Amino acid sequence: MPLSSLPRSARARTGAAALTALTIAGTALLGAPAAFAAPGDNGDVKIHDAVKTPSSTNPRNDPKVCEFYLAAFNFDRAQTISWDIKPQPATSGSATLNGTLLLPTGAGRTPAETDVPNTLKLPDGQYKLTWKIVGGLGAGKHKVFKVDCKTPPASPNGAVPAGGGGLAEPSVSAVGAAAAVGLVGVSGFAYFRMLRRRPDGAA
Repeated sequence: MPLSSLPRSARARTGAAALTALTIAGTALLGAPAAFAAPGDNGDVKIHDAVKTPSSTNPRNDPKVCEFYLAAFNFDRAQTISWDIKPQPATSGSATLNGTLLLPTGAGRTPAETDVPNTLKLPDGQYKLTWKIVGGLGAGKHKVFKVDCKTPPASPNGAVPAGGGGLAEPSVSAVGAAAAVGLVGVSGFAYFRMLRRRPDGAA
C-alpha cells in the first residue's frame, strides 16, 4: 500500500522509523574511517646503510647495516613520528635507541644531515624498529634488521705458507746464488780440462 494512502499516524510512525535508520547508517559511515584508517597510515620508514645508501630520498630498505639512519616517506605534511629500536630478542640492559622525527613535508631522516654525527650506531645483532604517528590511533608499524660491522678477513700477505697449495716464487738473492754456483761449476770444468791437456796440444 502506498505511503500516501496510510492514515496520518501510520505515515508519521513509518517516516520516523525511516529517518532513524538513515541517521544510524550515516553515523556508522562517518565513523568508519576513524576506526580503521588513522591519518598517516600510508607512511613508511626505511633503514638506510650510511655507506651503501647515502641518499635519504632513495626508497630502498637495507636489512643489513653498519652505521645507519632512518628515512621516512609518504607521511602527511607536518606530522611527527615517534620511533624506537630494540634488540631481538629483547634482553635486560641491551642497547636501544629512540626519538621523534618531525616531517614538515611528509618526509625526512634522522639524524638530520647537519647533525654531527649524522648516523646511528648499535652493537652487532638483530634489532626491531617500531614507529607510530604522534597523536595517531594506529598501533605502529615495524621492521626487523641486522647490524653487522665485523671487519672482513684480510688477504694473506707474503709467501704462501707450507701446505697452502702453492709454491713461493724464488727471491732475487736465491736466483743470484744459483747463478753463482753454476758459474763456478763451469769454470772448474774448464780448468780441469786444461790440466789434462797433453804437452803436444792433444786433448
